[in-house]
Amino acid sequence: MIRCLQTLLLLLLGTRLTQSAPTIQNNFFYRDLFGGNGNRESMHIMYHFIWLQVSHTNKCNTCSFSPYLGRVQLRRDVPGDAALFMTELQLNDTGRYRCEVVDGLEDKSTFIDLELRGVVFPYQHPRGRYLLSFLGAQQVCEEQDSSLATFTQLLQSWKEGLNWCNAGWLADGTVQYPITRPRVPCGGHGLAAGVRNYGRRRLHLHHYDVFCFTSSLRGRVYYLQPYRKMNLTEAQQVCHEDGAEVAKVGQLYAAWQFRGLDHCDAGWLADGSVRYPITRPRKNCGPSEPGVRSFGFPPPQHKHGVYCYKSVDE
Repeated sequence: MIRCLQTLLLLLLGTRLTQSAPTIQNNFFYRDLFGGNGNRESMHIMYHFIWLQVSHTNKCNTCSFSPYLGRVQLRRDVPGDAALFMTELQLNDTGRYRCEVVDGLEDKSTFIDLELRGVVFPYQHPRGRYLLSFLGAQQVCEEQDSSLATFTQLLQSWKEGLNWCNAGWLADGTVQYPITRPRVPCGGHGLAAGVRNYGRRRLHLHHYDVFCFTSSLRGRVYYLQPYRKMNLTEAQQVCHEDGAEVAKVGQLYAAWQFRGLDHCDAGWLADGSVRYPITRPRKNCGPSEPGVRSFGFPPPQHKHGVYCYKSVDE
């Protein structure tokens, strides 16, 4: 396991350790110990303390404090209390937070797990199956507005019906895949349904697909076909003329999962793939289950509509 420890040291006043658990309503979903102001993603932890050390442990391959700059602040709403307030939560903020209080010779600590719940989607290289090293898998997920999925996220998606026979990288460096309907090409009928595990693989040597994870959408994804279907270059131009950009795969999945985007027309995405989202399965719109349908990576001169993405600011 590759672990990253990030620490905040704060000098404060107080005598004992407590924590509050308000409720949050937004596109992120947490365990009960997290809360916010209802219109932006946040984590809120309140303590009485003299010294407070907050450590974040995450499964990643880099250690950097800079991602927290401007997003973490100390609030003292009640005398003797203080709250560590994190705003604009990011996908890699998921992990375990340890809060330690040091009062003279005494110290107390507690652990809080931040788990972002969203949607896991499989992704493969445009040239075909099993062409991504671990670092390549990280890169393509980031390019599609997502991050490498964790085992917990993949397991939850399997419980929700994710069924995919291609093995993919996860954030801990293992390679796994979820099966809800056992069949011959996927381990055989003799194996029970579950998440198949190839174990840990060599990050630079071995190549697989990847499972990416996205948890929020800060803009709007919409289908656009002004007058006729377009090649990829024309699709990029019409989105630009509409004050938007071609949507990424993670953005399309987030719009399908969180906004109920349902459109039976295939459209270009930023990576050169062609897909369409279905929340209400119906005739001539693919399989009987909801999902994001994919036509793979057709030649860029082929004609389709396009899915555009417009951010909140725009």
